[in-house]
Amino acid sequence: MHHRPFKQVDVFTAHAYRGNPLAVVLDGTGLSTEAMQQFTDWTNLSEATFLLPPTEAGRADGADYRVRIFCPGRELPFAGHPTLGSCHAWLEAGGQPRTAGQVVQECGVGLVRLRREGARLAFAAPPLRQSGPLPEADVQLIARGLGVARSDIVAHAWCDNGPNWRGVLLRSAEQVLALQPDGAVLAGLEVGVVAPRGQAGMGRAQGDAQGIAFEVRAFFPGHDGLIEDPVTGSLNAALAQWLIGAGLAPPRYIASQGTALGRAGRVHVQQDGADLWIGGDSVTCVAGQVLL
Repeated sequence: MHHRPFKQVDVFTAHAYRGNPLAVVLDGTGLSTEAMQQFTDWTNLSEATFLLPPTEAGRADGADYRVRIFCPGRELPFAGHPTLGSCHAWLEAGGQPRTAGQVVQECGVGLVRLRREGARLAFAAPPLRQSGPLPEADVQLIARGLGVARSDIVAHAWCDNGPNWRGVLLRSAEQVLALQPDGAVLAGLEVGVVAPRGQAGMGRAQGDAQGIAFEVRAFFPGHDGLIEDPVTGSLNAALAQWLIGAGLAPPRYIASQGTALGRAGRVHVQQDGADLWIGGDSVTCVAGQVLL
């Protein structure tokens, strides 16, 4: 064991302690998978990441660094807030991209491109691994688990981009915020719930008075039952691909997430040609060393 540089970053917020925290070990060289998982579980955060040099193949394809992403109990091939938070920490620690204005991250799903938008970072959403409507049996199960009528789910889709999200669209943000899901019914499912704020999100208005088009909540299985994630990049990326592709959202919008948990996450979505960019601010809250 030895001391390794470490940062704890709050992601999808410009205000510390209002987003989704991430533990970033800036040098994961030589750590076993078991050690990474043990540390992740110890942090009691939704995710921890470990930065490494790119693989030979990744470097040949332009990768600046490699990241391994863990949540309690398992490793993830991709996740959005760890992607932004890891890149923020890497740049803040002196990382130099090989191509000006672009960072290329290597992770379990392959290469993910990031770009700066002022002080904000954004990643290019990876392709969906599964899309299209959910099976009706799943929709009915999700409705029961969320405590809503089946008719309140006005649209639904697979939103699988690494995490196996099932996305459902409800009628209003107020309905989303009032949800009290039944963890026993939704056991084993990763469920993303979204609804428009005001008249936004249906290809008409651009958002409420704050410019926010959608309210989002994310539920997934954990060690102690169902967990709610404060702000979720992978889910928002997949939701945007679905909603924009289906004409249910404008090509540029802001989503709010974490409201029900006392957070104020803001996810900036922008379609730019063939790319869909998912952006957010990040703030470093803790910097130092960790013994691993």
